[in-house]
Amino acid sequence: MVITTAPSSRTQWVRYDGRMAKPTIGVLALQGDFAEHIEMLRQLGVPAVEVRLPSQLALIDALIIPGGESTTITRLLDIYELREPIRRLGQQGLPIWGTCAGAIVLAKEATDLDRPNLALMDISVRRNAFGRQVDSFEEDLRVAGIDGPPFHAVFIRAPAIEHAGAAVHVLATLEDGTIVAAQEGSLLATSFHPELTGDSRFHALLVELAETYHRERSVSPK
Repeated sequence: MVITTAPSSRTQWVRYDGRMAKPTIGVLALQGDFAEHIEMLRQLGVPAVEVRLPSQLALIDALIIPGGESTTITRLLDIYELREPIRRLGQQGLPIWGTCAGAIVLAKEATDLDRPNLALMDISVRRNAFGRQVDSFEEDLRVAGIDGPPFHAVFIRAPAIEHAGAAVHVLATLEDGTIVAAQEGSLLATSFHPELTGDSRFHALLVELAETYHRERSVSPK
């Protein structure tokens, strides 16, 4: 995997050099900005597929749950009978990254949801923590474990991570200490939208987790 920085830009491009096995990344495509994630992954040279049915989960080595409307996503997970299969795979180690609304769907505790979410990651999340759409903002963040310049983060009706369990690694906070990115093993949560910035470093982090999962799944007894 090769990482380069585009001239006069924050953008971090990560591309595969053709000698490495490529994991397949799934993007939950029920609602929200899944197309932007697909495009980012394809620009990186990583196979990406839209996931709408339980049978498609067998094709992937990681899953992105995109931003959108968390209450709608949780309803659709039940309608398409995806909630329990995704939850089971997450418990078995499938890397899953939730961005914005996706982080709410991933959290063990989330405010104001009208039905169960995946409840996989040991975080507590407050929906719309920074206000309405008109209160959207951008912030440059230092992210633990990600090299290079600050990550330019876009927050749109963003949630805040109000509590992180003992096994959760906090990756980024705002100046006031509010947690906006975290990792627990193969699970990632970001309050913001990396797919809207052109900076591929969070996608690269997920791909690294997917590579490990892909290798382990390939050598596991059938």
